[in-house]
Amino acid sequence: MTDIAIRRANLKELSTLLEIEQRIIEAERPFDNELKTESISYYDLEALVLSAKAEVLVAEINNKIVGSGYAEIRKSKSYMKHSYHSYLGFMYVEPTFRGKGINKLILDSLKEWSKSQQIFHFSLEVYADNQVAIRAYEKAGFKSNLIEMSESFN
Repeated sequence: MTDIAIRRANLKELSTLLEIEQRIIEAERPFDNELKTESISYYDLEALVLSAKAEVLVAEINNKIVGSGYAEIRKSKSYMKHSYHSYLGFMYVEPTFRGKGINKLILDSLKEWSKSQQIFHFSLEVYADNQVAIRAYEKAGFKSNLIEMSESFN
């Protein structure tokens, strides 16, 4: 396997990052029929790349971006033991590169960045029916602790 480089994303790559975001949305559409059918966006990637309270990473093989993720320091709910946590998102690995440990490398790098910011609690969201993603996060040490439920009326 070719070397995998995990590095900080930059604004020159914004168009690539926006393409990745659309791949994430397309992959998640089958899990959420409440998503708008027109073009949508989950993230303000430019703001995340520029923020001192966030770290946006990409995985690169042979100068091609094949994965991504971010950690953003957020204020925790007042009843939590920790005042702040790192929210992890924008997690993606190109299908042909899955199963090679890229997601774990990105997660480990985001955890290290968070720890360097004195943040030691991490959270993320994943669709309950997205068993592939859930297994990947469990392999990286995450566990379920809260389930959000919803209902819609027409």
